[in-house]
Amino acid sequence: MNSSFEADAYPGRPRILFIGPGESTHTHAWIDLLEKEPFNVRLYVLYGHLAPPDDWKVKTYVTGYGRGPLDPATRKRLIDKGRVRRQVDRYLAHARGRTWDTRRYAEEWLARIIRGWRPHIVHTFSLDAAEFYFDVRRRYHVGGAAKWVLQARGGADLAWSHCDPELRGKIGEVLRACDQLLSDNTQNFRIARDLGVREDQLSIIGTVPGTGGIDVKALAAKWGGAPSTRRVILWPKVYEWPWSKAMPVYEALRLCWDRIQPCEVEMLATTPDARMYYWTLPEHMRRACHLRDRIPRSEALDAMTRARVMLAPSLVDGTPNSMFEAMAAGALPIVSPLETIRPLVEDEQNVLFARNLYPEEIAAALVRAMTDGALVDEAARRNLKLVRRIANRDEVRARVVKFYESLAGGARV
Repeated sequence: MNSSFEADAYPGRPRILFIGPGESTHTHAWIDLLEKEPFNVRLYVLYGHLAPPDDWKVKTYVTGYGRGPLDPATRKRLIDKGRVRRQVDRYLAHARGRTWDTRRYAEEWLARIIRGWRPHIVHTFSLDAAEFYFDVRRRYHVGGAAKWVLQARGGADLAWSHCDPELRGKIGEVLRACDQLLSDNTQNFRIARDLGVREDQLSIIGTVPGTGGIDVKALAAKWGGAPSTRRVILWPKVYEWPWSKAMPVYEALRLCWDRIQPCEVEMLATTPDARMYYWTLPEHMRRACHLRDRIPRSEALDAMTRARVMLAPSLVDGTPNSMFEAMAAGALPIVSPLETIRPLVEDEQNVLFARNLYPEEIAAALVRAMTDGALVDEAARRNLKLVRRIANRDEVRARVVKFYESLAGGARV
């Protein structure tokens, strides 16, 4: 046993076990809210996901195979290639003939962690993590003493899935089992009520941004002049998946390219299918469109402060963190008029609306944003005030700390 890993930094203070994707910058940003707070914090990486970066020092349980050594003071690994045979033999002996199942092994590990560390609070990021933890609780009879916080992702977790009769029953069962449901939008609360979640289970701190809010002061300090002087379009999530489509955005760029020159397009977090579309662009467009994979969040935020436009049309979303980041950075958001977004912003005042499946709408919004300097600068001034009011990280941190304190007060040590 690694005593450095096992020792709590704040003996006697609340223990919080987070469960979620280790590679997600949203995971890191939320947990970092507690960086200077007297909580004992650990992350269990959801089965099937990657470990966090080595320089992120939160104590983490890493599931899956590893590619190299990990810092034993901050990382524990479920399966290490150098010890697989021994671990498999131990598992099979324990299982007494059960078929080898790495997911089941990960479930058993989580159950052992909960029994050994006895967290006061278990916080699951996403419905996937919630369903994993729900199954562990039921199968291994653990977690009953801990308060369960279920944080639903934007719109992707519930907006469509709850309509499917084959999924609806399990989703409702999971949601009703948690103690507190967190979300960044009220649509998820409406869906939860429809699935039988009690009013007292809905977040006592209201809606909160999925990253824990924006450091508005830091981003605003990097403006370096009027946003209308910039010529960069930032497309931060070049995704081809059920909740947003890249092809209509590519087509919009084709339609308006000559009218928005000169410009550069920064394209981040590209999925494989979306990457294929990139190579269909004419060479003169590709020279100005810079395709990149996932990058550290700090680099993405720096790119936001160089952008005139933040391009993020989608089919389903919560209250996009990229929209809040753009507001603090002075970039004009182009987003879709979704139920979760419309209550917060006004078209041509804070954002430009464009539906994801309509290239002509996206193209028109891009032309307007790249040619109307007064619109960009006036929206930037309004948005700076708005984001300070609804997504300021310091204010969110104070609410979240109080939230965890209240939950831990009712947990059994």
